[in-house]
Amino acid sequence: MTSRRIKLIDLALQGGGAHGAFTWGVLDRLLEDERIEISAISGTSAGAMNAVVLADGLMAGGRKGATQGLRRFWSRVSNASGRGPMVPAALGAFFGHWSLQGSPLQRYMDWVGRSMSPHQFNPLDLNPLRDIVASEVDFERVRACDKVRLFVSATNVRTGRLKEFRQTELSADAVLASACLPLMFRAVEIDGEAYWDGGYLGNPSLLPLIAESPAHDLVLVQINPSRREVLPTTAADILDRLNEITFNSSLVKELRSVALIQQLLRLEGAPPGADRAPLFRQVSALRMHRIDADAELAVLGAASKTNTAWPFLTRLHRIGHRAAHAWLENNFTHLGRRATLALDPYLQ
Repeated sequence: MTSRRIKLIDLALQGGGAHGAFTWGVLDRLLEDERIEISAISGTSAGAMNAVVLADGLMAGGRKGATQGLRRFWSRVSNASGRGPMVPAALGAFFGHWSLQGSPLQRYMDWVGRSMSPHQFNPLDLNPLRDIVASEVDFERVRACDKVRLFVSATNVRTGRLKEFRQTELSADAVLASACLPLMFRAVEIDGEAYWDGGYLGNPSLLPLIAESPAHDLVLVQINPSRREVLPTTAADILDRLNEITFNSSLVKELRSVALIQQLLRLEGAPPGADRAPLFRQVSALRMHRIDADAELAVLGAASKTNTAWPFLTRLHRIGHRAAHAWLENNFTHLGRRATLALDPYLQ
């Protein structure tokens, strides 16, 4: 195989609780295809975890090392869920949704979340994923990784602005900050600043990939369903849909902005020459793609984002693997040529 046949792609990885195992399956399938090289990854919450685990694995043992690292990480997450009645709820909360289908534990956690702050009910700031992330990922190796660029998003509590941690800034705390839901965990402090979940402002953030990566094919791995045909009528379903809309809103706005700029550049009619601002040249050359499984993930319900049982995680992995395989079968030839995700609908 000659290097000219290898196609560069960027990956934008959403957060979405235990449904991040879907992304694990997608990554495994992409790693199997040596015609593709991942240039850069932007990740939020579970997407950030998948990103740093993949980068660490690539440095340790190439594609095989990345595959093994991802499986080991998700296995550790599953094993941790059996260490007591509060751990599954805490894992689910960390990953982005902590309803447990009307169980007594869910009702208790709901009351706690509404009545007390994390400083009150979790004074020791216990977090079941802190040890997993710290032990499974060598962050010195991640920061030195020369095989893929990484960007991890978090929300600055004081300024309300998006913080994009660059590769040289990455640590276990940065990843934990990216997935820190404020009703369950204390804000994660890094260099004197406090951070909450990045999904509020960038789920995931596309701008660093567009502006800083040499690749022009950007593949969005989307976990949260964009569309639901059935109108929610119960309080729980309404809250679930509100959560999905909230955690997709920043992505929708960013796609809309990209679509608008591309439309304006087309109307301008001038070729993307050296006289144009670098960011505009990058946006002009951008080709968007998406891997998702809306139909299969939507029927699982938001409460399943707390389900870290190994059979369920491996089921999600299989769904992700199949989705990526189907996407490659249908769209590989389009990489480097044209977008397969139409952005014009985001302008309507």
